[in-house]
Amino acid sequence: MATAPLDDAGFAPLETAPQSERFAMKMAIAMALTVVAGFSLQLFMGRSTFGSPLRVHVHAVLFMGWVVIFLLQTYFATRGPLALHRKLGWVAAGWMVLMIGAALTVIVAMARNGTVPFFFRPQQFLIADPMDLLAFAGMTVAAIVMRNRTDWHARLHLGAMALLTGPAFGRLLPLPLLTPYAFEAAGFASLVFPIAGMIRDRRVRGSVHPAWLVAVGVFAAQTAAYEAIAYSPLGEAIYARVTAGAPGARVPGLEFPAPPIGPLVTGRKSPI
Repeated sequence: MATAPLDDAGFAPLETAPQSERFAMKMAIAMALTVVAGFSLQLFMGRSTFGSPLRVHVHAVLFMGWVVIFLLQTYFATRGPLALHRKLGWVAAGWMVLMIGAALTVIVAMARNGTVPFFFRPQQFLIADPMDLLAFAGMTVAAIVMRNRTDWHARLHLGAMALLTGPAFGRLLPLPLLTPYAFEAAGFASLVFPIAGMIRDRRVRGSVHPAWLVAVGVFAAQTAAYEAIAYSPLGEAIYARVTAGAPGARVPGLEFPAPPIGPLVTGRKSPI
C-alpha cells in the first residue's frame, strides 16, 4: 500500500500508510469471510456433499487456497516481510493458472451433465463463468505488472478478488427468488467491495482512485460481453459443441431447467 508522502496518482489529501494498510487488510478479511460464509452455508444446509466428484474437490481446494494466499499476501504487503510477499506472489501467479483450469473443468462438466443450478440458464452459465474468470485473471495480471505502483497494485488485486466473491454471494442470496436475474444479482452483489473502496477513497483521499473505476469498468464490460454472447448464435454454437453427446444436450440452453426432484443438493440432476 502507499508508503510515500505522494502516491503515483498524485491525489490529495492522501491517507497515511497505516490507514491504507488497515483498510486493505479489512477489505481482504471481509472478502475472505464472504467466501467462507457462502460455501459453509451450503454445507450446513445440506446443499453440498463431500461425495462430489474429485474435480469438484480439486476446484474447492484451489479456490480456498487462493483465499488463504490472498490473505497472506495482503498481510505480508502491509506488515512484511516484503521479500516474502514478492516470492509468494510468483507462487500465486502459477496457482491462478491451476485455479482457472480446475474451474473450467467443473463448468464444462456441469453443462455437459445437465447439472447447472435450475435458477441459471445453462447457456448463460457456460459463457458467463469463464468470462468472469478471464476478467479476474486480467485484473490480477495487471496488478502484477503494476507491482511497483503500490496504489494501483493493491486496488487491482482487491478488485480482482471481488470478482471471485460472486459465487459466494450466489450461495448467500435467495437466488431462486431472484429468477430470472439470479446470475446478475450474484455478480452485482460483488460490486459492494469496489464501491466501498470508492467511498473510502473519496472520504480519505478526496478523490476516487482510478483503479476502482477500472475494476468497475472491467465488471461492466465482461457482463455486457457475456450477456451479448450468451443470447447470440455464437453462444448457441458454443453450448451445442460443449454438450454434444452428453445429457446436457437435452437441456435447452436458454431455458431454466426444472427444479431437481428431492433435496436441493449441488450437482443433483434436473429432470430431463
